[in-house]
Amino acid sequence: MGCLLALMAAFAPRFVFLMIWILRPVYVDSVFDTFIFPLIGLIFLPFTTLMYVFLAAPPFGVSGWDWLWIGIAVLLDLSHYAGVYVGRPGTTRATPPPVA
Repeated sequence: MGCLLALMAAFAPRFVFLMIWILRPVYVDSVFDTFIFPLIGLIFLPFTTLMYVFLAAPPFGVSGWDWLWIGIAVLLDLSHYAGVYVGRPGTTRATPPPVA
């Protein structure tokens, strides 16, 4: 079951985080003080929010090498937005001029 959750989190982090938030609200509330930060994270940085919820669960919190995983999640979110920007219609990619 854990492998299925990890696989779904890789392809649909918003769905997995929403399911965790609905099914285990006490778990998410123990990490965040208010509902605003998880809601903003759900909309803009889903991988980062999901990783933070997994790593910041009490009693340990985020420390040491945990910040590396959160940094990787931020890079995944930003690379997703960059890929969407480059792939949208109407954008021109920097291509070299044709050789005559």
